[in-house]
Amino acid sequence: MEEFAQLWHGLFQPMLRLLTGLATGLLVANLLEALNWTRHLAGLAAPLARLAHLRDVAGAAFSMAFVSPAAANALLAESRDKGEISDRELMLANLFNSLPAYLVHTPTILLLTWPVLGTPALLYVGLTLLAAVGRTLLTVGAARLLLPPPPEGCVACLLEGRKSATWREALHKAWKRFKRRLPKLIYFTVPVYVIMYLLQQHGFFQVAERWMTNHAQWLSFLKPQAMGIIVLHLAAELGAALSAAGSVLNTGGLDAREVVLALLVGNILSTPMRAVRHQFPSYAGFFRPVMALKLVTANQGLRAASMICVAVLYYLHSH
Repeated sequence: MEEFAQLWHGLFQPMLRLLTGLATGLLVANLLEALNWTRHLAGLAAPLARLAHLRDVAGAAFSMAFVSPAAANALLAESRDKGEISDRELMLANLFNSLPAYLVHTPTILLLTWPVLGTPALLYVGLTLLAAVGRTLLTVGAARLLLPPPPEGCVACLLEGRKSATWREALHKAWKRFKRRLPKLIYFTVPVYVIMYLLQQHGFFQVAERWMTNHAQWLSFLKPQAMGIIVLHLAAELGAALSAAGSVLNTGGLDAREVVLALLVGNILSTPMRAVRHQFPSYAGFFRPVMALKLVTANQGLRAASMICVAVLYYLHSH
């Protein structure tokens, strides 16, 4: 009975609390995405595009990326095929979309990290958002230097006919997505949480700490418990890494600051895997393979560089 009580308080209760929070967050995030919550920010497009010397099609793609990054890429690909923009303009227009493409998924990231991290989830999401803002602003500056002023265009003209979803349509769409994603969330979360709990209980991290001391000095600023979060970020989705984070956080292996750092490092190191697994296949559907590879390399390279900057700033500020 005492062993069951220990398991209930140490494993099952916090795991059920995590699963409930993750499932609720996933449902709310799907609803916000279905409602196209970012459409009101699309008014940023025209003045920013003019500042960056980008054509109206780039401004329209920027606005469209607030709702669907894939639709934005389709618009840019069509414009390139027609010869309206050059390869250089295509590259810069794609990087210009870093902020809206990130904001589309912000509700999902925030509502998945909140049950695990609590208030520090705002910090993690805020840091990744800061990196996305930095990427877009850097692209604006680079494009203004590299491109001549474009002819006058009409961003709004290219966005006509795109209406927002009704609440009924959004609820239906969100529920369908939720039912499709929930099993995957559970399949990842439960075994990962249990494994991390067992590793914590059987002293695996003490062994890992000794190994890191001898072989991974460049990650010595992280505790060995953080390695599980990083490895799962590399091998799987964010949900699996969050399961590991929740486990070590609840058992006292890491504090909130250390979990945020581990997630940032995992985010950076998973850049090549993310590019191969997710971004290249979607880009190859719109662009020639060579151009798709160039766009993905530039996009993920700039993303990794911006994440390194915010991670270093956070480490130095919080150390």
